[in-house]
Amino acid sequence: MSRDDAAFEKMLSALPVTTYRAGETILSDGSNTGRLLILKSGEVEVLKSSAVLARVDQPGAVFGELAALLDRPHGADVRALQDSDFHVADVELLEKNPVALLGVARKLARRLVTTNASLVALKNEIQTGMSPGAARNNVIAKMEKILIPF
Repeated sequence: MSRDDAAFEKMLSALPVTTYRAGETILSDGSNTGRLLILKSGEVEVLKSSAVLARVDQPGAVFGELAALLDRPHGADVRALQDSDFHVADVELLEKNPVALLGVARKLARRLVTTNASLVALKNEIQTGMSPGAARNNVIAKMEKILIPF
């Protein structure tokens, strides 16, 4: 673990923790909660228009960061699949705490790097003659892994 990641973990430990029960909605698409949620334990699913985009069980996954950084409503529903604990912070934490901002920025940057690499790989697959149907299936599988917070 890097020094920056350790500082982020230490900052998380000072935040309050909220538990959501299995089946409970944590964030609603279109809502403005003003909160940033970081998964401590449990498992959630991310849905858009009732379609499951991803299941997330990795501690440290951040939810609400795009809404916070772009000052816009949440872009998907997040629902607990099992009882799940979250570190909870107000959006202002990103404005006031450089460790929090850097930690979230690093998570987003990692996601962007992975997205870029996957798009290059997909382009190479298409250029080498992969069928459009197979390429489409690869795109969907890769996007499900990339676009959801980790």
